Amino acid sequence: MGDDLAARLRALEDREAIRELIAQYGPAADTGDAEAVAGLWTCDGVYQVHGFAEARGHAAIAALIAGPVHQALLADGCAHVLGPVAITLDGDHATARGHSLVLRWTGQGFELHRVAANRWELARTAQGWRATRRDNALLQGDEAARAMLSAGCVIG
Repeated sequence: MGDDLAARLRALEDREAIRELIAQYGPAADTGDAEAVAGLWTCDGVYQVHGFAEARGHAAIAALIAGPVHQALLADGCAHVLGPVAITLDGDHATARGHSLVLRWTGQGFELHRVAANRWELARTAQGWRATRRDNALLQGDEAARAMLSAGCVIG
């Protein structure tokens, strides 16, 4: 296999692995599997939910899922839906940008609870791709949240 073809194949495999990692978040969050959620990050990874909390490391990320805010969502019935992401690869590091929706059961139907911009920073590890940082901010009209979706935005 030529070097160019091998590089293209690796990029495709990397993008698919990153998409799969991000796709695992919603089902893990919706089943309350705090350890599975935390396992999507590196051991020192950061999950920043702007205006709510910043969690650093597996224990803190798991605590967000096990905590009262998330448990109330689970008790009502919810769905975390992450849309397609735009991925920028840079060797063993990558950035993924996209949207997330949280739907909440009202007893009569689902209502849109959150619409957010998401920016994931990822690294290739011995266990495969893992998030080193995820920033999540409500898209409620402020420039900072919109900027997270920009290819040139740097967080951290």
